[in-house]
Amino acid sequence: MKFDKPVIGGPCWAELGTSDLEAAKRFYTEVFGWRARTDPRPEAGGYTIAHVGDAAVAAITPLYQESQPVAWNVSFAVADADAAANKVVEAGGTVIHGPMDVLDEGRFAVALDPSGAAFQLWQARSFAGAGLFNAPGSLGWVELGTRDIKRARDFYTTVFGWSVNASEWYTQWGMHGQDFGGVMAMGDRFPADVPPHWLPYFAVEDVDTTTDVAVRAGGKALLEPTSVPDGPRIAVLRDPQGAALGIYQAGEEG
Repeated sequence: MKFDKPVIGGPCWAELGTSDLEAAKRFYTEVFGWRARTDPRPEAGGYTIAHVGDAAVAAITPLYQESQPVAWNVSFAVADADAAANKVVEAGGTVIHGPMDVLDEGRFAVALDPSGAAFQLWQARSFAGAGLFNAPGSLGWVELGTRDIKRARDFYTTVFGWSVNASEWYTQWGMHGQDFGGVMAMGDRFPADVPPHWLPYFAVEDVDTTTDVAVRAGGKALLEPTSVPDGPRIAVLRDPQGAALGIYQAGEEG
């Protein structure tokens, strides 16, 4: 991801919904060196912001509904959450929560694309999103896993106006000439019960070392460290509560 700050239409935040807030805080602190601070206000519902230095980089939250899966969620910045939610519906998606105000920080909605992949819309007020990108411990890429790439391209380009940079092997999303994410075809190696989803990738200093730390801390490597041809070294991990996330070598952004 070549952006160094939130850009309208691009990814601005990553948020983990987990079944064990304290265990997740310990795991990610060990893996990424995050400093996690839980908002003490009752109305914040345990919302915890992770920092690298002074910069907010991601959130960890309890599960707020019984139907909510343990998973990482990606938020995309929009100028108007209500207008964006209408575009989602018009393009064939579904809005399952909101739009609603979040204290004085912004307005958001949770949506599903036509295949069922969840994502969030974020209209910033006092909080714009992540204060750091591409540096170790921070968001650097987002990837959609889907079984229908053409339908996904039609949907997301309609809703967000993204550009598409497609090769024979991989499709990348972009804004203003800068690619920030991609699309992974969910083929036979994905069990049928794994739904379409968005996967955030966090930058790390060393993919192999971070994978080892994650496994020792109770996680699992779903994809062992590997070097992508003409791309970065990556791995895909699963945390102890079951949420998947990607990591990649800092300085090798797409």
